[in-house]
Amino acid sequence: MTKKDQLYEGKAKKVFTTDNPEVLIVDYKDDATAFNGEKKGTILGKGVINNRVTNHLMKLLAKEGIPTHYVEELSERETAVKKVTIVPLEVIVRNIIAGSLAKRVGRPEGEKLAKTVLEYCYKDDALGDPIVNDYHILAMGWATREEIDLIADYSFKINDILTAYLKEVNIELIDFKLEFGKTSDGTIVLADEISPDTCRFWDSTTGEKLDKDRFRRSLGGEEEAYREILKRLLGE
Repeated sequence: MTKKDQLYEGKAKKVFTTDNPEVLIVDYKDDATAFNGEKKGTILGKGVINNRVTNHLMKLLAKEGIPTHYVEELSERETAVKKVTIVPLEVIVRNIIAGSLAKRVGRPEGEKLAKTVLEYCYKDDALGDPIVNDYHILAMGWATREEIDLIADYSFKINDILTAYLKEVNIELIDFKLEFGKTSDGTIVLADEISPDTCRFWDSTTGEKLDKDRFRRSLGGEEEAYREILKRLLGE
């Protein structure tokens, strides 16, 4: 597979075309951003860790029947993925109150929710990725009713699979962000990444944060936290 032109550069990744029109190459960066790009920095080795953790979890989910965009890991930082049209929604799955939800509802971080909460945000940095509901999504034509239902079903199933898997390595899955895309034949697949950038991982025993909140909140120890996730998930 030959890497060709750079198609896009985002906050955490670069995307390149290949000699296969249905396949792209994603190159993970060490750049770290928070608050829609207002805070910027670098977490050394983050790109390698996010690439490898994402691929590990994508393969795990695929075995459990979740279709994903993953094709092949090419190197420590690069992965071949199916070309998709991203559904312009971020799907937030919440098991325990943390982050923006704690502020919105005035409840303490760490409080377990009576049931898993699913939230949708419209993907638009300039607007601050506003929360939207099914009615907005249908009215704006961002997804059909069938697509929304399928995305919700996948999201809950992903949550069940990852929660059980992470408990085995003493990690509590607090909440996480998912993105979905449509392949050329219209199939909905899991896209983007699943990593310490997009998930809140807390040590089940100590409550220590092992994710991007260490960068967002200037807690320090970001590199160590990311490496700890790699160690627990891949044994490295």
